[in-house]
Amino acid sequence: MDTRKEKAADLKRQGTHNCAQAVACTYSDFTGLDADTLKEAGNSFAASMGNMEGTCGAIVGAGLALGLILKDKGKSVRYMRQIMEKFKARNGATQCRLLKGAETGKVLRECPLCVSDAAEFLEEIIEQEGVANGKI
Repeated sequence: MDTRKEKAADLKRQGTHNCAQAVACTYSDFTGLDADTLKEAGNSFAASMGNMEGTCGAIVGAGLALGLILKDKGKSVRYMRQIMEKFKARNGATQCRLLKGAETGKVLRECPLCVSDAAEFLEEIIEQEGVANGKI
């Protein structure tokens, strides 16, 4: 598990991927889509859809990958809630501007660590569901 979450965080640190892209692209081998396509799909989620007002892009990337991996709306919605709850419990917020301390000046979590967390929680679900090479 550490390998993928570290890979996702490194993609963000390198500046080649936004938070959503870093998570989604790390799981391209499970999604049925290539990393370039996932990266394009995640373009508009930089800075939480361009304004820091929405959900952290790392969580969005995990949700994008989750839906493609599970191909089951009910499970995807349930697990997405679980990812968000775990993320909030660990980081104190799920909204980008709060995580970045836009109003308070107090950063709750740096982007690469948010990416790592979202990837970790996604990985737990993949393992729990017994997904291997994109198949349940």
